[in-house]
Amino acid sequence: MAQKTRFQERFKSLVAVLALFSITTFTGCESTKESKEEPRTEPVLVNPPFFDADSAYGFVEQQVAFGPRVPNTRAHVMAGRWMVTKLEEYGAAVIEQEFNATSFDGRPMALKNIIGSFNPENKKRILLAAHWDSRPFADKDDERKDEAIDGANDGASGVGVLLEVARLISKQKPTIGIDIIFFDGEDWGNDTAFQDYVAVRDGWETWWCIGSQYWGKNPHKPNYSAYYGILLDMVGGKNAKFFVEGHSKQIAPSIVDKVWNTASRLGYSQYFITRDGGAITDDHYYVHKHRNIPMIDIIPTDPTDGTFGSFHHTHDDNMEIISKETLEAVGRTVLQVIYNE
Repeated sequence: MAQKTRFQERFKSLVAVLALFSITTFTGCESTKESKEEPRTEPVLVNPPFFDADSAYGFVEQQVAFGPRVPNTRAHVMAGRWMVTKLEEYGAAVIEQEFNATSFDGRPMALKNIIGSFNPENKKRILLAAHWDSRPFADKDDERKDEAIDGANDGASGVGVLLEVARLISKQKPTIGIDIIFFDGEDWGNDTAFQDYVAVRDGWETWWCIGSQYWGKNPHKPNYSAYYGILLDMVGGKNAKFFVEGHSKQIAPSIVDKVWNTASRLGYSQYFITRDGGAITDDHYYVHKHRNIPMIDIIPTDPTDGTFGSFHHTHDDNMEIISKETLEAVGRTVLQVIYNE
């Protein structure tokens, strides 16, 4: 009985050891499996070059110094030459797309779209655009209605931001191709709140956005396309609010999200408002219509009445309303987007 008891005790001990070994081995395998799994990490963002708001402001100031950039004027010619020179200075391959049109009020317009291409060999391209002409009259003003406006915000601000972007690209190239287009003939439109209605003719679809209509049907390169586009219009006003423009939301919702989310991460939610601001027929509309490029419009609006600010198309659209803080918010956001493609 004593020997049998000792054997039973030894057997029980052996079973216990084996059970413990099995548990330890199983647990050890699980631990090994867990250790081999890589933790999930957020994608590393590329730091773009520093956007210099003082430099962008200087580019706006220089355009205004030429005078109103109304087609057929000396200021228009001089400003166009200066823009071409700056783009070439920053290493862009420049194409000057010259064409003629007649305004709604019967005046001939010698127009020129200016296209600067960076990394032209790269097939993945992003299009950045603004219009460079200014309104030939101050039809929303109470006085001097027939005189051209400075167009510091409406025209010059978008060009100023994109010239600073071009300057920075010359210092640090992104991995993608970038095309910057300065559209002409955007702002000589028929505002029927102030002028008699004139039926559209000569093959145009509207009296506004003449440059983008022309380029859309006659791109600077055959079959030109881009991954997406960003239009800057009136992006320098103090305390600007960029609501989500209607056509942008419809034709390029993912790009809207990309840009507005980027602005939020950078701390610019007070400028980029994630609320609908109404649809605006601007240059981006015709880029998408004729080239099928998803393009968004960064443009300040008041969704309550659809206006663009009290200074719009008045003589108050001058350097006094230009904010370096607004230029920086837009410029830094655009740079962060394009350098992280």
